[in-house]
Amino acid sequence: MRKLFLSHTTEYVLLIVIAVISIYLSFAADRFFTLGNAFDLLNISAVNIIFAVGLLVVLIAGGIDISFAVAASVVQYVAVLLLERIGGGGWISGLVVAAGIGVALGAVNAFLVHRFRIISIVATIATFNVYFGLLMFFTKGVSIYNLPDWLTTRVIVYEREMADGTWAEITLPVVVMMVCVLVTWLFITRTTTGRQLYAFGDNPEGARRFGINIGAMQFIAFGWLGLMAGIAGLMQAHYAQEVVPNALYGCELDVLAAVVLGGARLGGGKGSVFGCVLGVLLVSITQNGLNLMGVSPFAFKMIVGAIILVAITLSSARLGNLLPAFAKTAKTEGANR
Repeated sequence: MRKLFLSHTTEYVLLIVIAVISIYLSFAADRFFTLGNAFDLLNISAVNIIFAVGLLVVLIAGGIDISFAVAASVVQYVAVLLLERIGGGGWISGLVVAAGIGVALGAVNAFLVHRFRIISIVATIATFNVYFGLLMFFTKGVSIYNLPDWLTTRVIVYEREMADGTWAEITLPVVVMMVCVLVTWLFITRTTTGRQLYAFGDNPEGARRFGINIGAMQFIAFGWLGLMAGIAGLMQAHYAQEVVPNALYGCELDVLAAVVLGGARLGGGKGSVFGCVLGVLLVSITQNGLNLMGVSPFAFKMIVGAIILVAITLSSARLGNLLPAFAKTAKTEGANR
């Protein structure tokens, strides 16, 4: 049990930080600790969590991608226009088209990184600007409001009437997010490819000597993020019931910070789905609480940034440094076995 606690320091620290912040906000804002607000948090966080689990795979493989949010915006536009040409489509065809376009855009990043040996952050900065520039050029910044009925009809999975007459609802994006989280967890922890991604991110040269296909790892990692970006883009369009060119612009750094906050290492080879989800929830809970308290939106970035900095500092410190006696006891027990 103690070894398990020591090996998951980041997740436990994040849980403690979330608990402390939630307790404080429950006293500071009357509406915070309500079922309706909790469901709203899940609905709002769903798209970022889908982004986050995709980005996690890239970070585990030792890369960085900041073009995924813009790629999701491109997916929204292209998917809606393609589906319109085939008569509107439906959820199955919509998800297939969105996922396919997303994977293709992710493959472009993988090709640049692998074929031309470009540092991933540099390559994705380039594609970020290319994707966004092309999107704004061809759309002229015009939003699409006339979406297919199946995409704009709200899918409510669970609802409950509250005492004040309002309704607490769990919508489709939350269910899709849960599926994406589960599938990503199974992929990186229960498959040979997932273990190879960890090995590649931790020691690329060692992985190459061991026979792991470097190109395949990069295409799989960036392709997985592209897949998640495509799905997230469709879910965001469904939730907003419109397609706006710059709706997702700017969220990439928040997601990256949240994933790193959740324990993913920028150098690769480390990260967990649970920590990743906790990182996104910590940021969302903080923003939601500040909003309910009436704090100016201009202060959001400053306060959330400070919390992320403190949480990353705490989670980066080994638990043995925080609780030396506890760590010493665990080490002694391990040596006696």
